[in-house]
Amino acid sequence: MSKSEVAELPLLQNGDVVPCCPPITAGELSQVDAEKMAAMFKALSDPVRLRLFSKIASHPGGEACVCDIADVGVSQPTVSHHLKKLREAGLLTSERRGTWVYYQVAPSVVSAMAAMLDLRG
Repeated sequence: MSKSEVAELPLLQNGDVVPCCPPITAGELSQVDAEKMAAMFKALSDPVRLRLFSKIASHPGGEACVCDIADVGVSQPTVSHHLKKLREAGLLTSERRGTWVYYQVAPSVVSAMAAMLDLRG
C-alpha cells in the first residue's frame, strides 16, 4: 500500500467486541490463538513497553499523546520503536492529529487477556 492510499477499516460497535481467544480453562489453545496471545504477552514482557502501555491505559480520557508518555527513561526513537511493537501486537491503536500521535489501548484487549487467564471459567 502506498502512502497515498487510505485503508477503510470497519468500525466496531460496543456489542461487536469479542475476545480473541477462549479462556485457558476452556480447553487446549489452537495454534492460531496461542500465536495471537503469545505476541501480546511478548510485547508486554519488556519493562519499557509495559510502562508505556500502563501510562496509556491509565491516562485521563483513555488516550495519551506521545508527548505525554515519552518520559520512560529511554530516547524518543526508542519510545517510538516500543509503541510500534505494541501496535503491531494489536495492543494499541493510534491516530495522528497534526504533528502528534495519540494512542489508545485497543478495544477489548485488556479484558480479552484477563478472560483468557481467568482460571474460574
